Amino acid sequence: MEKFELSAQEITAKIAELQELKRMREELDAEIESASNSIKFAMGDTESATFGPYKVTYKEVTTTRLDTAGIRSALPAEVLAPYMKTTVTRPLRIG
Repeated sequence: MEKFELSAQEITAKIAELQELKRMREELDAEIESASNSIKFAMGDTESATFGPYKVTYKEVTTTRLDTAGIRSALPAEVLAPYMKTTVTRPLRIG
């Protein structure tokens, strides 16, 4: 990643912009959730319907996943060790 020289004032402005964008995302996520819930409520038990140009489906989907917490509690760490994968991240946190 290329490093850009920014003044403390420019970084402060970018942090403020980032915080505002995150706040706006939270508002949009809440509005998206509200609109989705309205559609789900209107659909009730109906699994699919057409509204104007939109075909909407709202039906149950069954998914099977590995219960890693259960495996960790049932098996010793040395048995799991060959299957463990370590990743390194570098998160940006602003307080």
